[in-house]
Amino acid sequence: MTGTPTDALLTEVLPLLELDERYASAHVLIQPGNGLPSRLATNALACGSVAAAGLSGLALQGGPQVVVDPRQVSVAFRSEQLTSINGRQVGAFAPLSGFFRAADGWVRTHANYEHHRSRLLEVLGLPEDAGPEHLAAEVEGMPAQVVEDEVTAADGVAVRVRQTDEWRASEPGRAVDEEPLIHRRMVAEAPPVQAPYRPKVLDLTRVIAGPVATQMLGFLGADVLRVDSPDLLEPHDQYTLVSGDKRSTLLDLRNRTDRATFDDLLSHADVLVTGYRSGALDEYGLSPEEVALRHPHLVHGFLSSWGTSGPWSGRRGFDSVVQAATGISMVESPDGERPGALPAQALDHSTGYLLAAGILSALRARAFNGGVWRVSTSLARTAHWLLDQAPDEEPGHLVTNPEGFEQIVRGEIGLIVTSRPALTIGERDSFSRFGGLWGADEPFWEDDPAAPAAQRD
Repeated sequence: MTGTPTDALLTEVLPLLELDERYASAHVLIQPGNGLPSRLATNALACGSVAAAGLSGLALQGGPQVVVDPRQVSVAFRSEQLTSINGRQVGAFAPLSGFFRAADGWVRTHANYEHHRSRLLEVLGLPEDAGPEHLAAEVEGMPAQVVEDEVTAADGVAVRVRQTDEWRASEPGRAVDEEPLIHRRMVAEAPPVQAPYRPKVLDLTRVIAGPVATQMLGFLGADVLRVDSPDLLEPHDQYTLVSGDKRSTLLDLRNRTDRATFDDLLSHADVLVTGYRSGALDEYGLSPEEVALRHPHLVHGFLSSWGTSGPWSGRRGFDSVVQAATGISMVESPDGERPGALPAQALDHSTGYLLAAGILSALRARAFNGGVWRVSTSLARTAHWLLDQAPDEEPGHLVTNPEGFEQIVRGEIGLIVTSRPALTIGERDSFSRFGGLWGADEPFWEDDPAAPAAQRD
């Protein structure tokens, strides 16, 4: 390692991954620099989490040195801002997602998904064609806490912007503090299972953090198959952003045939990654407890917004919303009054890399010691780490010419310009597959003899 402040996060998570600093020093190089200007240690968080994932992958399967370039990390973390499809810039936020001034403060809404947008408008008594100016006018006359409470009760997504001290003293804030940055634990005894050369990863995640984790697992060699419900549409732009080295299929778990297909995939998988809020998958027999009981061979990776305990553990959340609730938005305020934001959705990306690191570490532990393993990370716990650190020592500067850190792909939806992976392993610095269509792949593992020939190629 380089001895820069970037090492702070990596040093903290090495014991959680059962790795030591001597191994890290020999196998990862974090180059100097800072491509993520912030009042917080955002560069340290980003580079350290990327290094942790790469290092954990090497520890499982071996390989050459991991190199982490902060400029490359910056471009990868800002992929939502920089990716274009057929010359059209991909937008990160919908018009009704943003900060809105309330009668006594600010709220942050998230309405990228149509069902969240509809619930937000319905609660506020606004028509379906309402724009941000209508939303602003309505929210301006309401207390911020009332907006949060009413939208949340209607299964929408809005949060009151808080100061850090208030959040950390609150019951949900204290609950988040009780959880480790990477919660990796053996939940039951089981015989050892040899670490596969190419782990099979069943991906039940959406948006950014979970898909970033599985995309990194794919880049590090896993066979990643993402499964979505045909009733929960994913915008193609949103999927494309995190489509690297994975495939995507649609299965309705309420349909008997699709459920049988899913169960067969699960029986041959090595890893299950879920990113839905706590309890959302319980009706399908996919609670952490049932997964451990029925599929003890699986490493179960679980990602959440607010952690696995406390009063907010079942609440919906996204990076921008967690920034607002935990106080990050006010730390990043441009003037001390209006909320600001990190230069990237760094909580999403970093939490995804930390989850990938924990999963790879659990696969290694399963091979050596056996056991049923569960790994969890949360956006809020990552936010707490960030808030607890001294700022980056080296000033940050956005990469003004990202072209050298991007790759051009002709995908199923056209010509895509997107960021390269956040790290380099030996000569590998690009995704081998990118830009497939959401839901267009067959539900097979690639080494399955029954898989279509085109899929096995």
